[in-house]
Amino acid sequence: MLFDAPLPRPAVKVAPGVAHLPGWLDVEKQRGLVEQMREVARGLAGTPVAMRRPQLASGQMSVWMLQLGKYWQTRPYAYVDQVAGVRVPPVPGNLQELANEAVRAAAEVAEELQPWAGGFRAETALVNFYPPEAKMGMHVDANETASAPVVSLSIGQEAVFRMGNTETRAKPWTDVLLASGDLVVFGGPSRFAYHGVPKLIPDTTPAGCGLEEGRINITIRQVAD
Repeated sequence: MLFDAPLPRPAVKVAPGVAHLPGWLDVEKQRGLVEQMREVARGLAGTPVAMRRPQLASGQMSVWMLQLGKYWQTRPYAYVDQVAGVRVPPVPGNLQELANEAVRAAAEVAEELQPWAGGFRAETALVNFYPPEAKMGMHVDANETASAPVVSLSIGQEAVFRMGNTETRAKPWTDVLLASGDLVVFGGPSRFAYHGVPKLIPDTTPAGCGLEEGRINITIRQVAD
């Protein structure tokens, strides 16, 4: 029926340097990434670089984090190449390719991303698993010295992504509903803007994506210029 068809979700420039490309990953690619990251996490279980819920000064995060390429330690905040003598596994080649494709596609939506459309280096990937009730507070990704944008891929439950400003955690901000397969790239004047995920939307996990509940967010970054 006519009204059963999903409404179109066009690519949108959310703010200067922020591009949202709905449905950028098809279901097959989503499932492949989930299976790949699940296998990596299993291989690292019980090691110092295993998937974990980071402990921050404000408390323990509700999100589980798997780290590739470099490890984001929280005491003090910094990227390191190894933990307790165990080397951090590299960023897989397919994620590097995806990141470059993502930046090129996003630069067609937000022109401020054009300087990185041909030379983005995927030096670290954070694979964040959000259980159904998890959230992430407003924060700035400021441990990288590079000005290159952040690539963010969503798989699983829909989530509210809150894109704020560069001055404060408070308003003004823009809330964007991210569905499974959506891509967000933010950089340029918004590279160091506050952002977070205040909630996940129940009962929105699509069939075939590789997850039964919760959400995986893969953020891919260049650490140094």
